[in-house]
Amino acid sequence: MKYLLVLQWPAASIKDYDALIEIEDLLTEKLSKDSDIDGHDAGSGEMNIFINTNDPAATFKEIQATLGSRDFWVDARVAYREAAKSSYTILWPKDLAEFKVT
Repeated sequence: MKYLLVLQWPAASIKDYDALIEIEDLLTEKLSKDSDIDGHDAGSGEMNIFINTNDPAATFKEIQATLGSRDFWVDARVAYREAAKSSYTILWPKDLAEFKVT
């Protein structure tokens, strides 16, 4: 797939990690075949779920529809990049100026 979409939010506890696993499992179940969950990581005060996709905007809409009512969105950051590149395009929140995976 052409793009890597990253869901990211702050992490500080085991409870946060449990939420990460719950969200990843839900997305694995609900996202269309045009997306492929490529795993997750946690560290440096943040957690990430990585999703391979050919259409990051459409995948983001699916994610919003699946997770829209959860507290997840309060601190979530979402961006994507071409698989072979390193700079990200930010999708959420709209006013976020910088995105990086540490």
